[in-house]
Amino acid sequence: MSEKSIAIVGATGAVGLEFISVLEKLNLPIKNLKLLASKRSAGKTLKFKQTGIPVEETTRESFKNVDIALFSAGSSISRLYAEDVKNSGCVMIDNSSAFRMDADVPLVIPEINPQDALKHNGIIANPNCSTIIMLMAVYPIHKKYPVKRIVLSTYQAASGAGWEAMEELRKASIAYLNDQPFQQTIMPHPYAFNLFSHNSKMLENGYNEEEMKTFKESRKILHDDNISITATCVRVPIFRAHSEAVNMEFHNEAPSVEECKTLLDEFPGIKVIDDRKNNHFPMPNEASGNYDCLVGRIRKDESLPSKAINLFVCGDQLLKGAALNAVQIAKLLV
Repeated sequence: MSEKSIAIVGATGAVGLEFISVLEKLNLPIKNLKLLASKRSAGKTLKFKQTGIPVEETTRESFKNVDIALFSAGSSISRLYAEDVKNSGCVMIDNSSAFRMDADVPLVIPEINPQDALKHNGIIANPNCSTIIMLMAVYPIHKKYPVKRIVLSTYQAASGAGWEAMEELRKASIAYLNDQPFQQTIMPHPYAFNLFSHNSKMLENGYNEEEMKTFKESRKILHDDNISITATCVRVPIFRAHSEAVNMEFHNEAPSVEECKTLLDEFPGIKVIDDRKNNHFPMPNEASGNYDCLVGRIRKDESLPSKAINLFVCGDQLLKGAALNAVQIAKLLV
């Protein structure tokens, strides 16, 4: 692997900090690491391999002599600098939704469609966190037993809305337990000991944007425009790691529970936790900080026992749902 010059845009944010950690742990061959953020964050110093690196303000000139730029600063920033990145001969790996559904932009989960990453025109999109976590559990089975329809229910943590949402949940929980008033500013509804429909934009069809992302993105990643997916996405008062209940209906006879476990166990990035005797299944507190997605509750759907399987998956939204997946894409380019 040849050494690459890498930039992180949004380096001081929740995902940006994980970019730095994952780059260090995966030991990518890095010639130079540039940390970029807004003017407000410029001047801060962040550590990479025990070396302090100053954060610079992102400008149109920031991408000269950079090979790969990891973006996690929101769609508007990604769109603002996309042409500057490409004109510099740099490849953007973008964590926002800005380019995910563009026909000429690959949407990549390295364990599933790594070949797509090599077809880029200067931009590779990182899928939505809930899509990545779901497909990590679905694909090992779908690859051998094609899935016809998925019914998805998500339980999404505060980490999906960044550090400010995590901090708001912490403060709101303290206030709630002490019977004190609290006015939320990040989330649209009281968050402590509550749950509500995912706080993305509500669409005319009654779905929110998060739910439609799982539908559209999954079809693109799997190269299957016929697979049916319906989702209900909910924000829950968990700090970190998303959980998802997945019902898969197959075109033909469903595989056995044991075969599903075997297929999942053999798949990179998956750890099966399915201990019925001790009622131990995937939990977000065990998925937090874990590079693997945890899968369990694997069972036949008793309403369609010959055709459908249920399972439950937990994955760290900041890692496999964001930073880890993006760095794995970068690794494909090295």
